[in-house]
Amino acid sequence: MEILHISDTHGKHRLIKELPKADMIVHTGDMTEDGKVREMVDFLEWFCDLDYRCKIFVAGNHDLCLDGGQIDGLPENCHYLNQSGVEIEGIKIWGVPYFLSKELNTEQLYAKIPDNTDILVSHRPPYGILDFDRNEHFGCLEILQSVQRIRPRYHLFGHVHAGYGIEKSQYTTFVNASLVRNNQVRNEPITIHFVNHQQ
Repeated sequence: MEILHISDTHGKHRLIKELPKADMIVHTGDMTEDGKVREMVDFLEWFCDLDYRCKIFVAGNHDLCLDGGQIDGLPENCHYLNQSGVEIEGIKIWGVPYFLSKELNTEQLYAKIPDNTDILVSHRPPYGILDFDRNEHFGCLEILQSVQRIRPRYHLFGHVHAGYGIEKSQYTTFVNASLVRNNQVRNEPITIHFVNHQQ
């Protein structure tokens, strides 16, 4: 399966022309710049109209209108993952948004990620992996610990624009697909080829 990964479009999604063909598109957050409902509606109109069999997205720290909520009325092939998962053609995908309500126990939430997850989708990177900018690591230690426990085949994320790229470990391929840099769309979407060995 060809999976197209994009992230951190910050309201500039309509400036992205000629997206590569793929079976699935995954957006790992910061669809909006100011977190307004009208921005999210515009993004969803664009995203739902894209010509991909399956569409998946999670919320980023800019997408404040989604904090604590769900989205109703999405097409059957479009999935908003909020501490939840979906199985697509035998591929198990779990999504983690950036914000976690203060009253929730984050350790318990990350512990909910199933051990059989094939693709972990989050907005934040794991600590120390494609997360470095301005002499600081901006990744999440709890996500790193979850990845080390689960060993997903892929971990897709964004958030740290300077961390754009791909890094591989023994068990997991990490992909940061942040597209916007210095307020302009500068980076290319990243396509991964997922081979489901269980089919």
